[in-house]
Amino acid sequence: MPEAPEGRSAHVGVAGAVVLAAALLLVLLLAGERNLWSRHLAVAAGLAVVAVVLLCVWAVIELRSTTPLVDVRAVRHPAVAGANLAMFVGGIGMYLLLTLITRYAQTPHGAGYGFGLTTFVAGLVLIPFSVLGFVAGKLTPRVRTRIADPLLLAGSAIVVGGGFAVFAAARSDLAELFAAMGVLGFGVGCFSAAMPGVILAVTPKSETSSAMSFNYVVRSVGYSLGSAIGGLILTAGTGPGHLFPDDSAYTTAALVGIGAMAITTLTSLALARRRSSETNP
Repeated sequence: MPEAPEGRSAHVGVAGAVVLAAALLLVLLLAGERNLWSRHLAVAAGLAVVAVVLLCVWAVIELRSTTPLVDVRAVRHPAVAGANLAMFVGGIGMYLLLTLITRYAQTPHGAGYGFGLTTFVAGLVLIPFSVLGFVAGKLTPRVRTRIADPLLLAGSAIVVGGGFAVFAAARSDLAELFAAMGVLGFGVGCFSAAMPGVILAVTPKSETSSAMSFNYVVRSVGYSLGSAIGGLILTAGTGPGHLFPDDSAYTTAALVGIGAMAITTLTSLALARRRSSETNP
């Protein structure tokens, strides 16, 4: 590890870390607790306000700190902000599909769909995701020599959107779930491998760890929200007295995922256009 730059200490900004953790905890709680919004709207709205206030307080703490946990000024750079937005929305879509497929595979036949797989067997559905994700991670560095990172992000988002399309159109056979999971894994592998290049290209060397750590937090929050949103859509699609959602609820969730990946694609293309205008004024 390189030594800290002159004037910077290696101390962790505890206050900023605690405030950020509290704000993210509230965000995830509000996303995951559907009953809170339907039965205690005032409480949910109050917690949402508190979460926003905490995020604002965290930003102020980081801006005033001489050793910030995250350099907010660097994060505000259009390219970094755009990359984080793409990671956030893309993360929602990626984990949404992962959640949908694994839950669909475990749904018993009595629901009128699903395959009734045990948790262990359903875990085998992840094999195409892992294998093709690994392959994508190995291929991406070679492709980066010919294609700019933002364009790779856009292409990866389109691939993940294709996984949603496969799941939405064909899921009556277990092989189709394997296919959708494989497409998702390849898209996620490419996306994750290309993201650092987008951020590091515009980040000072002294702030690379901060910028990448913040992107990791954004990704984790996106993943968590994707899982929570999937649960919310399926819960909304569960009829009174039914244990399992209607099959159409999975299609609705898949369409939401396609929308998320469309936003990610457009954001990535905007980053590519901005980089092109900066390199060719």
